[in-house]
Amino acid sequence: MKSVKVTILGKQFPLKVKDSEEETMKRIAHYVDDKFRQYKKELNKQPDTTVMSLAALAIAEELFEERKQNRELNQQEEKVMEKVNGSLEEFVDEITS
Repeated sequence: MKSVKVTILGKQFPLKVKDSEEETMKRIAHYVDDKFRQYKKELNKQPDTTVMSLAALAIAEELFEERKQNRELNQQEEKVMEKVNGSLEEFVDEITS
């Protein structure tokens, strides 16, 4: 495990991550920081906890939407593979008969 410091809204947070995950965690922290800053700019009169909560909800919404799209793509892939397999079975039946 490696100790990494990330900065979000000007505050440093120490994290323990696997060596192989260091760059990924830094990119994630940078993304979260950007999102928080965007919301802080838009909601400058709101307390940080409100800004962070709303930004966290927005990030979670993005995640849920990506998961939904991923499920839909997987379902489409399964349908295509079923068609391909069916076609291959028909072809094999034709050439072996």
